[in-house]
Amino acid sequence: MSSRHHIDDFMRGRIIGNIEEGRKITDVAREFDIAHSVVSRLWKSFKTTGMCSRRHRGGRVGSTTPAEHRYIALSAKRNRRTTAQQVANQFLAASGKQISRKTVARRLRGGGLYARRPVVCVPLTRQHRTARLQWCREHHNWTEQD
Repeated sequence: MSSRHHIDDFMRGRIIGNIEEGRKITDVAREFDIAHSVVSRLWKSFKTTGMCSRRHRGGRVGSTTPAEHRYIALSAKRNRRTTAQQVANQFLAASGKQISRKTVARRLRGGGLYARRPVVCVPLTRQHRTARLQWCREHHNWTEQD
């Protein structure tokens, strides 16, 4: 296993289960392709705390929950032309919690969506489209010299 990859809780539970069955730390480390020191440290922390999950690290508490992340992504997917500010306003109306445009952009980026400003242009009417199509049909046989 390459350096600095964290072991998920399921894998930690399997490692602890194997050691509790009576297997040696070296054998368990070899089976899971993990360094002996990692398995040893995991077993030591399990014996002292009784838990095998990772400690929650410090840091600022997020302003939105995972459910709110999904709501932000869903509201952006419903109307792809909305800006991040408009999504933030919709979120305020729906939840009563105010979040910034940058927060919305980060949540969308985390969900695989990228907030961009929609192009401000006049949408073409049916008359515009027919006029363009007629022009193309009239000039389709022109050469480079024409």
